[in-house]
Amino acid sequence: MSYVRAFDEVGIDDISLVGGKNASLGEMYRRLRDRGIRVPDGFAVTADGYRHFLRAAGLDAALEANFAALDVDDRDDLAERAGRARGLLLAAELPRDLVEQITAGYQVLQREYGPEVTLAVRSSATAEDLPDASFAGQHESFLHIEGEEALHDAVRRCFASIFTDRAVDYRARHGYDQLSVALSVGVMKMVRSDLACSGVSFTLDTESGFRDVVLVTGSYGLGENVVQGLVEPDEFYVHKPTYAAGHRAVLSRRLGGKAVRMVRGEAEPVRNEPTPPADRDRFCVTDEEVLELAGAAMTIESHYGTPMDIEWAKDGTDGLLYVVQARPETVAARRRSATTTHYVVETHGDLLATGRAVGARVAAGRARIVHGVGEDAEFAPGDVLVAPSTSPDWEPLMKIASAVVTDHGGRTCHAAIVARELGIPAVVGTGDATSAIADGEKVTVSCAEGDDGRVYRGLADFHARETAAEVTTRPRTKVMLNLGNPGIAFESSFLPSDGVGLARMEFILAEHVRVHPLAALHPERVTDAGQRAEVERLVSGDGAAYVIERLAEGIGTIAAAFHPKPVVVRLSDFKTNEYAALLGGAAFEPAEANPMLGFRGAARYAHPAYTEGFALECAALRRVREEMGLENVVVMVPFVRRLDEADRVLARMAELGLRRGEHGLKVYAMCEIPSNVVLVDEFAERFDGFSIGSNDLTQLTLGVDRDSELVAFDYDERDPAVEKMIALAVEGCRRHGIHSGICGQAPSDHPEVVRTLVGLGIDAISVTPDSILAVTQTVLAAEG
Repeated sequence: MSYVRAFDEVGIDDISLVGGKNASLGEMYRRLRDRGIRVPDGFAVTADGYRHFLRAAGLDAALEANFAALDVDDRDDLAERAGRARGLLLAAELPRDLVEQITAGYQVLQREYGPEVTLAVRSSATAEDLPDASFAGQHESFLHIEGEEALHDAVRRCFASIFTDRAVDYRARHGYDQLSVALSVGVMKMVRSDLACSGVSFTLDTESGFRDVVLVTGSYGLGENVVQGLVEPDEFYVHKPTYAAGHRAVLSRRLGGKAVRMVRGEAEPVRNEPTPPADRDRFCVTDEEVLELAGAAMTIESHYGTPMDIEWAKDGTDGLLYVVQARPETVAARRRSATTTHYVVETHGDLLATGRAVGARVAAGRARIVHGVGEDAEFAPGDVLVAPSTSPDWEPLMKIASAVVTDHGGRTCHAAIVARELGIPAVVGTGDATSAIADGEKVTVSCAEGDDGRVYRGLADFHARETAAEVTTRPRTKVMLNLGNPGIAFESSFLPSDGVGLARMEFILAEHVRVHPLAALHPERVTDAGQRAEVERLVSGDGAAYVIERLAEGIGTIAAAFHPKPVVVRLSDFKTNEYAALLGGAAFEPAEANPMLGFRGAARYAHPAYTEGFALECAALRRVREEMGLENVVVMVPFVRRLDEADRVLARMAELGLRRGEHGLKVYAMCEIPSNVVLVDEFAERFDGFSIGSNDLTQLTLGVDRDSELVAFDYDERDPAVEKMIALAVEGCRRHGIHSGICGQAPSDHPEVVRTLVGLGIDAISVTPDSILAVTQTVLAAEG
């Protein structure tokens, strides 16, 4: 009987014979090679070979007796029984006929790759990598195997790993009999990523379940560090629809710490070593390689018809990228439901640690510092697990934790994957949580504030709010979102909206760029030595490239999240005091007595003092629309006081490649100054639409400082004078056939304002995410 199958002899229908991993490798090797998917050749020792091994060694009865009285909740009992089972397999000899077939398969690979070929020997359980039973990481693999004897031993050790503590626990809790699951072993050419890099790609966003992106993560050396969370990897996003349309651009990048890399050892197969500082400070793959990986991921997803979790590796000897595993993604793809839950932290204690947020949730409890399995005697259900990193051995502990915090790891590490599966928040890659947090103190873990996860001292005040993810009937009036934070864009895309009516560029400047645009261009003019050093560190010698890339990534992420729906991006509307608060900003901003009415908006863009900074904003918008292909971006100019000011800004935009009407570009203006309403007909000839900024329009119509508590009683968007201004603006837009919208706070706070706007026939109402469902219902009722 044949117990070995070459990869070109197996496919996805052979899971029961060769396990999920090998079936998928064979499927891709056979079916996708001609579509550019590069898979190392190899063979599978079948599940029949595993059963033949048990029968020949007479182990079936002993194993059945061993697990007959298993108590899965007694960790000591489970560990003892699992260890006894592994010992039985490790002490047994492989049958002669099985050894001969494995040796023959090895010799085929030697003829293909050369006699010195090294091997990766990997477990592949027959219930592994299934959509309803992810056994990923439960069994062992062995790398850099050379020689027949070492190969035979590695196969036996893989067979024994079917009874690791974590695998026994996982099967018991998921309803699998311990002997009903068999193990296949994959033997394939070793990809020498220890000389290059490796990582994991997902064909969706792992946090939100958003399916229009590919997430690529990577770090130097072998991929185990990424999977186990021992490093913070680099992260990249690629937008699928625009990639498919022919645009080859990386949507966003995030540089990871990559503190260590796993390489080939001397005394043992692998070892970790510090990553050289120069390598840590650069991405482990080029944009071209990211795009190749994204294209491969999309091809694999299309073939399988479901979101995929794909391991990749770059070979340092030939420089090529290989796919070394692909399985259905089992958590994020099933996350969407009829409602979306949003957590809001009201008040909190001191910030103790920050890292990558996993799971948009908040949890609180007693922190327990655990450095290794076996040090958890005091850990109780509901405690917050704080650890350097986690591995599959930690899963029984993680299942009773309310949250997880780690020093190391990225969003595709073990801690992150298991936290998502369990539905608990995790903050990974903090760097110092195990030292910054005291064992036993009460903490709150917040992953509901964007990309950054935060750990606060004490029990914070927070609440959860559910919003319907779908509205069966859409109103005629467009209901859109006000959004500034790219970190919540993918999650927000599931809210029932018609796009984004206000994307605030200033949020992206403050949170993602951080540096004043002119300081990035001229760091030598920054007088504060500390800030100058930080600016120079961030921009790395090319301030223009830094600002453009960061701005484009933030804008592009929001535009991609809602594509092809319109996303109205407002040019930066900071006041001088707010610009001055950016790194290096004080050296470039005047001190104004009333910045609200000062050097802001269109006046700033048309002024020689900010011409270089405005050029960077326009370059970022061009990159988003032209290179990324996100032509759903509409550009909006704020605070346009006068007609000649509008003309000068539009002319400057055209000089910088943003000419209204070219490539479908629409340019809106904020309607927030009485002059905009008084001269609505003239302004309407210059712009494609108005978005009413009710905050400033109320302030300037009533002559009330909206930042002053003393006259707050006089600030009311529902005042008849303000309502008249809004009505005149909407009527003027309709008269000229241009878009009319509103993006101020009034519709979010006051249902009567919404009803008035619908009565006026406004085209779009843009509101905050927390109010969109209520506003939509009010609009539907008003439309009758």
